[in-house]
Amino acid sequence: MTQNAPVAVLDDDADLAGTVARLLCRNGIAAHAFTAPQSMLAALADPASSEPFGCVVSDIQMGQMDGFAFADALRARYPAVALVFMTAWPTTAHAVDAVRRHGGLDYLEKPIDETRLIAAVAEGLAWSLRKRRITAVTDAFTRREREVFDLLVRGHSNKDIAERLAISARTVEDHRAAIVAKTRTNGLAQLVSLSRGEAI
Repeated sequence: MTQNAPVAVLDDDADLAGTVARLLCRNGIAAHAFTAPQSMLAALADPASSEPFGCVVSDIQMGQMDGFAFADALRARYPAVALVFMTAWPTTAHAVDAVRRHGGLDYLEKPIDETRLIAAVAEGLAWSLRKRRITAVTDAFTRREREVFDLLVRGHSNKDIAERLAISARTVEDHRAAIVAKTRTNGLAQLVSLSRGEAI
């Protein structure tokens, strides 16, 4: 789980996908070019893959599957992969959809501005790393422990959590002790850091 997870570049124009991938590689970011959404999803699902992609730079207009449909399929299976969209036909509606509905971190116009691309991908890799850290922490929780954890890190007291979840304060304390044991933390400040995906 490192910030150096590779990046996938998806565009049905093979020359453009390759160009963007090479640009990222020249800037020290491992990148692989794909021309079909299905082949990229298959690469993500490959158990032989040593490390999943941290960020995907995807075209919006593609013949086989548009970028937004691809984003939905990607998010359903791999919620910790960051998305950056690119298009040769920018519209305000697409920009809004890219960010609000499909979780894109940026919306880049072709020809791609190199500085903005590098910044967007770096942000995506950092976001993905935080997301993976959070998942690694919370996957071991029971449903109730996750509920207690979410309220704890938002600043709620044991008494408030007990009232909100309709359980006893003692039960909240038991869940809190289990959360601390599972995360190997030594206080609320570290739990809050973990909830943000920060290393402790």
